[in-house]
Amino acid sequence: MKRPILFLLIVAVCIRVSWGGYQALSPGEPALSHYVPSGALLYLQAKDFSALLANWNKSAEKQNWLKSSNYEVFSRSRLFLRLTDASKEFCSAATLPADTNLLRQVAGTQSALAIFDIGKLQFLYITRSPSASSTQSALWQRRSKFETRNAAGVDFFYRRDAESGKEVAFAVTGDYLILATREDLMAGALQLIKGSSGPAMESEVWWSQSVSAAKDAGDLRMVLNLEKIVPSSYFRSYWVQQNITDLKPYTAAISDLTLSSKEYQEERTLLRKTPTSAEAMQNAGPAALAEIVRLVPSQAAFYEAKANPTPEECLSLLETKILAPRVGPAAAGKLAPQAQIGNGETGSSSDLETRIDQPPTQPGDSVDNAAPLQAVLSKNPPSAILRTQSTKKDKDGVFVRIHSALALVGAWDWNEAEVRKALADFVRPSFTTGQLGINWQPNASGFTLDGLWALSVRVDGKYLIISDDGGLISAMLSNLKQTNAQQPAMYVAAFDHSRARENLLPLTRLLDTSAGGSGTEDSPDFFSRNIGSLSSTLAGVSSEKIVIRDAGDRVMQTVTYEWSR
Repeated sequence: MKRPILFLLIVAVCIRVSWGGYQALSPGEPALSHYVPSGALLYLQAKDFSALLANWNKSAEKQNWLKSSNYEVFSRSRLFLRLTDASKEFCSAATLPADTNLLRQVAGTQSALAIFDIGKLQFLYITRSPSASSTQSALWQRRSKFETRNAAGVDFFYRRDAESGKEVAFAVTGDYLILATREDLMAGALQLIKGSSGPAMESEVWWSQSVSAAKDAGDLRMVLNLEKIVPSSYFRSYWVQQNITDLKPYTAAISDLTLSSKEYQEERTLLRKTPTSAEAMQNAGPAALAEIVRLVPSQAAFYEAKANPTPEECLSLLETKILAPRVGPAAAGKLAPQAQIGNGETGSSSDLETRIDQPPTQPGDSVDNAAPLQAVLSKNPPSAILRTQSTKKDKDGVFVRIHSALALVGAWDWNEAEVRKALADFVRPSFTTGQLGINWQPNASGFTLDGLWALSVRVDGKYLIISDDGGLISAMLSNLKQTNAQQPAMYVAAFDHSRARENLLPLTRLLDTSAGGSGTEDSPDFFSRNIGSLSSTLAGVSSEKIVIRDAGDRVMQTVTYEWSR
């Protein structure tokens, strides 16, 4: 099956779903980054591209991905269609199909891809491959259709498509195969390979600072010039993560992925434009985060911990993750129902929104029910917060419920009576005009509301835990005496994919059904067949964890993917 070559060049180098065991560089081989001219926006490097590509082609993940609903949706996306168009333009300029056969022929061992223009997808590709193999490729066999040109004493072959204006150039010199979409990139690379002086990527500040901040290169390395990439309209349009604002404070980034059969580990370093002040770095947050992560229960499907949260952030998490389904009365109407005498009407449809289980709102009666809880959090600012979630089927095995818990480490001991009163005041407007269901009853997990909703709270010195499941609180408290294995950090999060899949897939089917999902081949149900199929494709990934540390002038992220195979 033919695939767009540009798409495969990018995805196959970056792909994380492949088997390990790649050749290391021998000491005498210079890095291919030496030969990349200046002006690159992004640089990708593989220690052994051919082995990586071969393992990806024979992997179960690739087969499942190509047959998945998620891929079917992706194949109709704007990004995929743009890459397909670029592939067709490359084919016209190169006079040969850009398919998987060509990709295998040009995939050598140590390989590098530098992208110079995101919108036009202009790139330079260099790979180490025996010259005998390179001269057997379909690209080399088509050289008679190209113009012969010379740079640094090396002949290369160049062609420009008259209709699209796209350029393709390639050359073989020694054990190097070079492929470019601009003539000047080819000439610049050949000059650098032959030792001639010229503007090189390695002389640019974004490159040198990124490489010096990183550890040894992994099996895959990616370096990004964020100052040039982030402002690009194409980047804003096609960047899947859509976190452009989060990337604006950084000048450059480097990521190294190290592969093994059981674990993939990615080390990222992002360089700040403005370093964090030394004073801001001296706080108890990172150490408190390391302490609070001990509370993560064994049944957690997901957790995240953050150092130095603001009281507003803590209150927002409480509202959205635990209290939101029961928060707040309906908005008070500001217009009286319309009454017309003589035609039998006593009101209008707006009366259907009038609450009859609470007194009418009078001017001056508005009360901020979140104020007491906000005051409690402001009085004892948390140095770290932990959010954890677990899924559990009900007794009938039909519905899947998601239970959440929030744990906070305060600057000093919490006042349990104040906390319970603030929580009761917060939820009262949505429950009752009196005290029904919002009285606290002591139990093994702490205190739980006596109504239908089992909101629970527990205070243990500086630790405050709030949950909609008392069992989660008990499980978290049982870990307090565990040895702390987590190093200080600004942020830690983990997702247990193998644990969550069993319950989340049935839940997504229920969500799609309630939302009126079509389930047709033209439009797969969003959760169960689109996102769910991606989960099935990556079923071999048992868990993922990210740890973020702040060094002032840089942010370091460690992402670990564990495999179940």
